[in-house]
Amino acid sequence: MKSLRRLIRFMAPYRAWALVAPALMALEVAMDLAQPRLLQVIVDVGIANQDMALVLHTLAIMIGVAMVGAAGGIGCTIYATRAALAFGADVRGALFRKVQRLSFPDLDRLQTGRLVTRLTNDVDQVQEAAAMVLRILVRAPLLVAGSLIMAVITSPRLSLLLVALAPLLVITFVVITGRAQRLFSVVQDRLDRVNITMLENLAGVRVVKAFVRSAHEMARFREANDEFMRATVRASVLVATVMPIMMLLVNLGVVGVIWFGGLQVQAGNVHVGQILAFVNYLMQMLASMMMVGMLLIRFSRADASAQRILEVLGAEPTVQDREHADQVERLAGAVEFDHVTFSYDGDGGEPVLRDVCFVAEPGQTVAVIGATGSGKSTLVHLIPRLYDVSAGRVLVDGRDVRELRQDDLRRSIAIVLQESVLFTGTISDNIRYARPDASDDEVREAARLAQAEEFIATMPEGYDTVVGQRGVNLSGGQKQRLAIARALICRPAILIMDDCTSAVDATTEVGIVEALNSLAGACTRFVVTHRVGSVLGADRIVVLDAGEVAATGTHEELLAASPIYREIVASQLDDREVANV
Repeated sequence: MKSLRRLIRFMAPYRAWALVAPALMALEVAMDLAQPRLLQVIVDVGIANQDMALVLHTLAIMIGVAMVGAAGGIGCTIYATRAALAFGADVRGALFRKVQRLSFPDLDRLQTGRLVTRLTNDVDQVQEAAAMVLRILVRAPLLVAGSLIMAVITSPRLSLLLVALAPLLVITFVVITGRAQRLFSVVQDRLDRVNITMLENLAGVRVVKAFVRSAHEMARFREANDEFMRATVRASVLVATVMPIMMLLVNLGVVGVIWFGGLQVQAGNVHVGQILAFVNYLMQMLASMMMVGMLLIRFSRADASAQRILEVLGAEPTVQDREHADQVERLAGAVEFDHVTFSYDGDGGEPVLRDVCFVAEPGQTVAVIGATGSGKSTLVHLIPRLYDVSAGRVLVDGRDVRELRQDDLRRSIAIVLQESVLFTGTISDNIRYARPDASDDEVREAARLAQAEEFIATMPEGYDTVVGQRGVNLSGGQKQRLAIARALICRPAILIMDDCTSAVDATTEVGIVEALNSLAGACTRFVVTHRVGSVLGADRIVVLDAGEVAATGTHEELLAASPIYREIVASQLDDREVANV
């Protein structure tokens, strides 16, 4: 249970509740232990002497003891639940904060579906374990110890039977607990796969419907779900064997007590009330040991979940600020790629970019063009340090981006990604996402530059129209224009547009390009695109081929000097259009 113990620090703020709950549980256990002794008094003294006054008086005491015990149990449940839920909320919050700090390489490695499982099911498992520690795991050992002591006090002779039962119970616990932890680790891994499959299907449901692949997706989910079911069944079967084994041992103990106790009654060594009290203590002790066994199995599952949680909490972001990183207020926007090589798999992986060199002056528009898979998006992702270079340097205003604080660097850079991600909220909220303090006039100006003003005006409530989850009630082009407006409103020194106009028509794209050109000198623009029409007015065009810079220059220079660029242009424009551009 090492992993669970490492999470105990999250219980520190709630130590008062965590201490009160066991204290109240100890009170309930004390009251439970008193009941068999009172029963013994009723049988051996009250009934044996036909003293009804003593019987009624003892019954009244038993009722009072039961009520005090119930109050302790209820109080323990309240405080244990509060502490466990607060503990779980803090663990979940710490996980979410860690995810926000992780860099792109870490998120690529951990995967969305696995992170969702850790934030939900795994946290639920450790939260339940915390509640059990404060309630049952306190109650069970106290009852075991208390019942054993009271049983020995009640009848030392009958207590010899416990010596035979104890080793069997311990062996059962050790064997089953060891296997359970391994099985529940597999269960959580299979649950990861179910979540990943489900999230992929929900995110791509339109593609699934469009290509009539529902049957394929159902089969894929069925396979993942069946593997999860089989792993859960194996673990559950192991857990299910605990109860019959424990009940067998309990029943053997009771039979042994009654048989051996009966002989002792005949010999005059014990009284009937002692046997009744001893059987009660035996039942309490064995039932508590059964609870301990079940708890150990539950803790095995919780420990597996705790390991997965600690994997995320212990992950250090691949992209980190250096110890004495420079602070900057505002960047001018000069960007230089100095012999940059990059691989997603680190130094030993196949490079996606090789020895990339070029310079973008402040205020220039740099277009990046090339075939699919040539490394265009990867190139621009290195500027805001979404990834770090494997070799070489990316310089902004003459300084290596690794020498700057990430927050300062990214405040001066706005990026519009290929996938336009919107959040639940109003259109205005989504545009303001990059600058929550932006005024209404600035929101409208950003929408105008992004050519979004016209369609927003047709929406039921204009800028106050609620955007559905992931922008489900908007077209692809509308989402892209809102994403561009969101980038423009933060007044960046460097604007990166990663193939973000693919869903808009040619006329709207021309309007966006003209609007951005009106910002000449305000920011350095990197435009990643497949469309030749989007690069014609660029100050510099970078042609990528298989991760290498094949050529750089203006449109006219590249037409004259770059066969690859001429091929790209010819594939999209006819001879007359080429002559006119």
